[in-house]
This record gives sequence, C-alpha cells and structure tokens, in this order.
Amino acid sequence: MTLRVFIGIDCGTQSTKALVLEAETGAVLSIGRSPHTIIEAADGTREQDPAWWIKAILESVRGSLDAVGAVDVTGLAVSGQQHGLVVLDSAHQPLRPAKLWNDTTTVLDCEALTERLGGEAAVLSLTGNLFLPGYTAPKVSWLRRKEPELYARARHFCLPHDYLNLWLTGEFCSEPGDASGTAYFDVRKRGYSETVLTTLDADRDWEQCLPGISPSLSLIGGLRREAAESLGLPRGIPVSAGGGDNMCAAIGAGAVVTGPVIVSLGTSGTVFSFTAGPAIDPKGEAAAFCSSTDGWLPLACTLNCTSATEWVMGLLGLDRSEFEARLQSSMPGAAGLTFIPYLNGERTPNRPAGFGILSGLQSFHTSTELVRAVVEGLTFGLAYAMRALSRAGIEPGAVTLVGGGAASEAWSQIVADVFRLPVHRPALTEAAALGAALQVRHVVSGNALPTLASGVESWEPRVTPELIASAARFEMLQEKSAQAWPE
Repeated sequence: MTLRVFIGIDCGTQSTKALVLEAETGAVLSIGRSPHTIIEAADGTREQDPAWWIKAILESVRGSLDAVGAVDVTGLAVSGQQHGLVVLDSAHQPLRPAKLWNDTTTVLDCEALTERLGGEAAVLSLTGNLFLPGYTAPKVSWLRRKEPELYARARHFCLPHDYLNLWLTGEFCSEPGDASGTAYFDVRKRGYSETVLTTLDADRDWEQCLPGISPSLSLIGGLRREAAESLGLPRGIPVSAGGGDNMCAAIGAGAVVTGPVIVSLGTSGTVFSFTAGPAIDPKGEAAAFCSSTDGWLPLACTLNCTSATEWVMGLLGLDRSEFEARLQSSMPGAAGLTFIPYLNGERTPNRPAGFGILSGLQSFHTSTELVRAVVEGLTFGLAYAMRALSRAGIEPGAVTLVGGGAASEAWSQIVADVFRLPVHRPALTEAAALGAALQVRHVVSGNALPTLASGVESWEPRVTPELIASAARFEMLQEKSAQAWPE
C-alpha cells in the first residue's frame, strides 16, 4: 500500500521549504529547501521576482519527495511571507517584482493614508490595524504615486501566498489570516474595508481587482494541469486555503486555542497568540490579525531577527556551529556592549528610518561579545514586542519558540532569561511548513489540529544582574536614539 502524505509549502523571505507529512500518524518524513535572493536598495527597497518563488517551490517539493520515495500526495497547502504586493495584469502575469513585508519605501504613503482617514484612532476603528510601511495598502499607494503607468495597467493585486495558490490551482482567492495583514481588511468583519479601498483609489473596481475571501479551513481547488506537470504530481490534488507564514506557524506550534504564546525567530521576529475574538492593541503596535483557523491571532513583529544574525556571521566569517559556540561561551551583558539591531529599520517600535547602533565598544571586546550583543539586542526587541501584545490582553505564562533561530540552544536560554519566562521548543522548528501541512490534513481528512507540539524541550529563566543592566542600557539607547528616527 502506497503511503499517503500531505505537503506543506512555506515560501519565506530567505527560502522556500516543502515538508512531507505522513497522513495517518502526522510524522514529518522529509523537508526540501530552495534559497531565494532579494533585490535591495539603500532607500528601503526589498523586492523579489515571483518567478523565483515558483522555481523554489519546484525544487523544494521535488527534493522533499525524492527523499521519501513513492508516496500518494493527498493534499497541499501554502504558507507565505505576509504583506507583500504582487501586481498582476489581466492574464494574472506579474508586471513587476513583488514589494516585500520588509520594504520601507512607503513611509510617506502611510502618513498620507492615515491623515486622509482622520488619524490613527480612526484607522484602528476601521480595520483594527494602523498603516505601517511593511503592510500592503501603503504599497498600493506607493505604486500609484511612483509608477502611475504601471499602476494603470495593473488589473489585480494580491499577496505572495495568494499568487502561489493561483499558480497551483488557477483560483484567485485569499483567506482571512493573510488578508488581515494588508491594512485594507477589517479584522472584526473578516472582509475588505470599502472605506480604505476607496481612499486608495475611488475609481478602481476593487471587487474585480482583489482576490475573493475563502474560509481558512476550506479547499480552494485542485492542482491544475500545468502545475501538476511541473511538480511531477497528479492533476486535481486538493489544495487548502493555507495562510500567512505566522498564521501557519501558529498551527504548527499548536497555537490553535487560547493560551500558548509563540515567539518565532525567523528573518523577522514575531510574538503571537490565538484568541477567540478580535484583540486590539490601543497603540496599534501589536497587529490585530485573523488566524488561519477561523479565529484571531494578535501579533507583534520586529523587522530584524535572523537577518541580523546572518549579517554578523558574514561580518565575522563564522559558520553556524562557530556562531553557536561563541554564543554558548558568552557571558550575559556582553561586557557592556549594546546593540540596537535596526539594520532594516524597525516596525515595533515603528522606526522605518532607524539604523543599527553598536554602543560601548572598547579595545578589549572580542567577536564573542559582539555575537552576544547582537543576540541580546534582538531578544530585547522581542521583549518590547511582547509588551505590545500584553496591551491586547495576552499574558503569557510561558512561550513556545519556533523558527530557524530556535535551533540555537544558547539563544533559547537567552529568550528565557530576557522574557523571564519558561521557554518550550518543539523538536521541529519549521512550524510554518508544518502548519500548512496540518491545515490541509485537517481539511481533507478531518484530523484535529494539534494543540500541543510534541517532543518539547524546555529552558527555565536565569536572571542575572548583568542581563538586567544590559536590558536597561538597550532601552535607554533605544529611547535616546528615537529622537533621530522619525516614526
């Protein structure tokens, strides 16, 4: 009997992962990976060609299936990087590279949209979310302002995960979890905000332009012939709605009921938790997102996380094992070295024009202390994000750690120390790809979504005076430097 499996595809910023999940037991059989490049510029541009995502899907899916041999693929689902703007013509072909979640060229558009809608309080009342530079709505405004001829030719706008579902199935649709990160989606009503869309462009036919909204826990279609042939799979395999990468990571980490709080150490850092109803941060720093399980997922995001650890590894010429060894041998407080990690600006707090700062550097400091300062700075930033989540009513008793950075034993301990909370880490940290696979398994087979990740390791907090002093230096430098960083 051929083994039945589901495939979860996670299209992230740095790579695409394809995870093969055994249908009956839920065991992870293999993970295929394919890297991405990124188009960057000093003005904050961060873009990718959607064709690169398709190539990466083909490579990662084929690689994952080659590792397990003959299987019966019973369903697929896509997890995608949030907030990106994919611009399509009438034949659903991309007209330009997609602007990504960490693109910060839209500051003026955020300010203009906020002013036109009556200020931040009015915007929060409309959608539950502010206009932040990474979100999709200001990207649409930027496109109209900076590339008017191309904007006029554009017939459809969608998110990266929507575009990949379109390529897989031919169906142009979205789901509430990923759609809630556009800033033109009302998270309370779980539908597009006509007021925001009219403010973006009163003359555009938005009903025709944007993908329809499908329930998160539903099938959107079957694998179309061209996609099936490219993947080497049978036509018609069911594809579920999938979701944004954070929404799928919540499924993979078991945050499908009230309680668990997830910290994801990916290219960006995120802190989020499932709620049964909308949870709004009155300051708007924590996003009021929907989940991809028909609930809600309040979330706070920092733009800089493993992108900064990759930067310092490249700077020092370290591989991952060398980086981990230095972090393991480092001391709390980094011998007085403090790092503000805003290498790509920052979202929480909203400092799109922010930049990295290394403070307290002296001749006795070593590469080990620099590594420690970078990781401490990133973790202090996530602790700030956790405070934003607390304003939305989330009070954690512990956190579950996922994402690529969670593979670090030393970083896991630092998270416990900085948050002053127990940290639990599932054996598998690729939570987004796992969550996509679990979602389609649930929709096709009726298996319950797991509420607790298996094989959990744990760390207890070890609070030291050196770390407390380091946190105080970080907050003082962050506040002082904010005077030079416009919001």
